[in-house]
Amino acid sequence: MTIDEINALTDADFIGRYGFLFEHSPWIVKDAEKCRPFASIAAFEAAMADIVAEADQHDQIKLLRAHPELASKAAVDKTLTEASNAEQASAGLDRLSQAEYDRFHDLNTRYRSRFGFPFIICVRLTDKAGILAAMEQRLEHTEGQEIAAALAEIGKIVHLRLMDLT
Repeated sequence: MTIDEINALTDADFIGRYGFLFEHSPWIVKDAEKCRPFASIAAFEAAMADIVAEADQHDQIKLLRAHPELASKAAVDKTLTEASNAEQASAGLDRLSQAEYDRFHDLNTRYRSRFGFPFIICVRLTDKAGILAAMEQRLEHTEGQEIAAALAEIGKIVHLRLMDLT
């Protein structure tokens, strides 16, 4: 869609088309909708990024907690959102050996215990080995560093999802 077509969408159609960009968090797109008209796709994306950046920490944590764990039972059962299923499959997370699944499960448990939200990474930009290495490395972050890292990864995910639609 062109930016003119995006700007011309009804509120409901705008939210219906873009509400999935942030995992189980359509409030960001609803807030961005109020910022129309956008001068460009980049301006639309920047408006959403600003909404996330300006949200209080409580809402940012809710956004982080709305994301699924990687290689979880839901990923294996394919009960994630359509976008998450496709993204996790692109990194091979739907085809893990038992040893790989156990390693992901252990790291997910340690990560969630430490930070209180699931590990988030743009899986479309890496592979299983890269994800596991990032999980190990980011377990060393402070809470503030990890919130920032997770939000940055969400930005990458949203960018790719948005580019898929344009």
